[in-house]
Amino acid sequence: MDTKLTLKLDKIVIEKAKQYAQSHQKSLSGIIESYLEILTILEEPENRKIGFEISPFVKSISTGVQIPADLDYKSAYSNYLTGKYK
Repeated sequence: MDTKLTLKLDKIVIEKAKQYAQSHQKSLSGIIESYLEILTILEEPENRKIGFEISPFVKSISTGVQIPADLDYKSAYSNYLTGKYK
């Protein structure tokens, strides 16, 4: 059930938000509702440790390669650059 909500926001912020909504073919109300829903979901105790949801796109490009916990990435990158510019 939808309920009306009145907000007082800066006029410039409202105009920019309307432009954003229009360019993404969404309603401003829908964007605000989605944002508030995400905020409240992340506050639920079982979701606090998550912090954020990984998007389907990012999941789709995952390679499954495990990075060793003790990897010295600075040394590895230095070795890469040394080899590249020999």
